[in-house]
This record gives sequence, C-alpha cells and structure tokens, in this order.
Amino acid sequence: MARTPSTMLPLGTAAPNFSLPEPASGKSVSLADFAGRPLVVTFICNHCPYVKHIAAKLAELADRFHGKDVDFVAINSNDVANYPDDGPEKMIDFIRDYRIGFPYLYDESQAVAKAYRAACTPDFFLFDADHKLAYRGQFDSARPGNELPVTGADLEDAIKALIAHIAIPDKQIPSLGCNIKWKPGNEPDYF
Repeated sequence: MARTPSTMLPLGTAAPNFSLPEPASGKSVSLADFAGRPLVVTFICNHCPYVKHIAAKLAELADRFHGKDVDFVAINSNDVANYPDDGPEKMIDFIRDYRIGFPYLYDESQAVAKAYRAACTPDFFLFDADHKLAYRGQFDSARPGNELPVTGADLEDAIKALIAHIAIPDKQIPSLGCNIKWKPGNEPDYF
C-alpha cells in the first residue's frame, strides 16, 4: 500500500463546490445542501486498508455530531475501471458494513478531488459554518500495523474547538493513506 500524505490545502480556503450522486439513495448531494453549517468532507474509498482501519470509528464520530453540530460527507474519487472494488455498487456495501450514517458520494470525473487537492484516502477537511477551511489533517495517529488505538482524536478535537468557537491550532498533522487512484492521464498537477 502506498503511503501518501495530504497536500494540506491552505487554512481559510473556501470549500470548493460539488454536486455528486449518492449511490445509496440515487439522489444528488451538493455543497449547498450544507449551507450555513460546519462540514467535514472526507475522501475515502472502499478498498483502502487505511480507510478500513478507521471506518468504524469514523462512523461513530459522525453519529455523535452529524446533523447536530457538524455535518459529514464522504467522497470516493477513485478510478473504478482499474479499481472495481471502489465502484458505486460496492460503496453501498461499504455503507452497510461500516454503518455509515452520512452521504457517501461518487466523484466519477475526479474533478472534485482535484478541486480539494485531495491526495489520499482518507483525507479530511473541516469547514466552518461559512465553509472556510478550519482543519485539514489526520483522523488520529493510528495506522494499519502501528498498534495505536483508533480514536479519531485529532479530528474530534478540531470539531469540538470549532463548535466552541475556540481557535484550532494552525499546526496540523497531514493525513496519511493510500493515494487516490487517478485515471490514466488525469493525474493532478499538485504533486
């Protein structure tokens, strides 16, 4: 598995717009659906061992905050032609298997991943109520094989600070995971 870090989009960046299909519901979900509310945008996929390592705890963290204080949305931007385990039908299985209670969207063109300068799965972005970037970084320090417990502490601390209107430290640790599987010839220019 390739170890790829976040690109660390500059804090204060406005959330790039998106409108993407949600395979589980057949509906389209857009950034506008979360207007006026803080939002966690996370880039994940179905097959990545880094994502699978944290998926249950991510679902648990989101259950505590989603729809109350902060909304969550996940986006899968992987090339499904070359990585069929990341296809939309398997996204529905992933939601069921990990009890994901927030929208999991499919970015077939990979344009949304590029707009967010997403690099890895998982890659986390926390936006304030005005959809300005307040946190981008790791879920926690746990990685497959490093024996550290999966807690979600880094993201949870950032969410709690945002809700309490306390400054989130600028020093943030990049997320680390599998690289986004870009379509041949569609690799971004930010690497």
